[in-house]
Amino acid sequence: MERLRLAVDGTPLLGTRTGVGTFTSCALTALAARPDLDVRAFAVSWRRRQGIVGHLPPGVRFVDRAMPARPLHFAWRRSEAPTLEWWTGPLDVVHGTNFVVPPTRHAARVLTVHDLTTVHFPALCDAPTLRYPALVRRALAHGAWVHTPSRFVASEVVDILGADPDRVRAVHHGAPPVSPDGAGERTQSRPYVLALSTIEPRKDLPSLVRAFDAIAADRPELELVVAGPDGWGTGAFQAAVDSAHHRERVRRLGWLGGEDRDRLLRGARVFAYPSLYEGFGLPPLEAMAAGVPVVATAAGAVPEVAGDAAVLVPVGDVDALAEGLARAVDDDDLRRGLADRGRLRVQEFSWTACAEGLAGLYRDAAAARRGN
Repeated sequence: MERLRLAVDGTPLLGTRTGVGTFTSCALTALAARPDLDVRAFAVSWRRRQGIVGHLPPGVRFVDRAMPARPLHFAWRRSEAPTLEWWTGPLDVVHGTNFVVPPTRHAARVLTVHDLTTVHFPALCDAPTLRYPALVRRALAHGAWVHTPSRFVASEVVDILGADPDRVRAVHHGAPPVSPDGAGERTQSRPYVLALSTIEPRKDLPSLVRAFDAIAADRPELELVVAGPDGWGTGAFQAAVDSAHHRERVRRLGWLGGEDRDRLLRGARVFAYPSLYEGFGLPPLEAMAAGVPVVATAAGAVPEVAGDAAVLVPVGDVDALAEGLARAVDDDDLRRGLADRGRLRVQEFSWTACAEGLAGLYRDAAAARRGN
């Protein structure tokens, strides 16, 4: 089989690792293992481009020509130039991993739309993020194909953005890797409910604080631990903590990575995921892989991902979230059942399968571009 020349936007590998960064890293690793793909990665950054090198798996070539972000984004919002091949050389497919795909001369274009938060909750987004729908529509108008991480988002891209359903493909992410059990000693002295999240409005951590506060009086040993980088929702989160009766048992750890993060996850009594809206939901899968029961809101694609392996509650319902947390904390049989179902559920989400689905999408997009 002819090898497809593929260029992948590795810019999300820069800086603090988010869900998009995890997808980009894990997908690149799985794609690089395929003999039918010739994979290279680029970063739309002038000074930080070398930062992706240490995150690239063997078999992925690095495009080392500087691509200054600000002028390129300005140009790409207004025209179809300059084309990516100026930096990469000839390509068959380019994959924009975070809503934006550069214009090309001959290569097919694929972009990942992770969710439509900007459409549903524009007040929860920062200014750069609010540009995504216009960029996606522009790419669609010039023949781009769309990858989404869930059927839920695929249907939204068709219904809301007007994409051709034949050019939209739902390919699930794999489960994020979690370090082996031997690294899983508890890192906190008391039992705790854990949330791993950027402090941003869409994650609705203030509701989690209020739900925890509602059950804390009857569980004097229980703590709430929130780990993740600051976003644009720290003020509301801190206000919820300050007004909580049991604020001294809410612990804010900031961002953690690697084994520190995995140890914290494995030691949790319950993992909480109180989002308002999700296009996929990697953290619940991480918790399931670690054998930790999950309590989550039925937000967006979360039911599609979690199946029967989580306690799901209505979005924004603090009382229901508190009740779900209390059940999962107190009921050993429920917790064991959730953990067992979670381990089985995770097996349905592999990065090898993700790469297989993406490779099929790339071939269909390339064939359409060639007119085959």
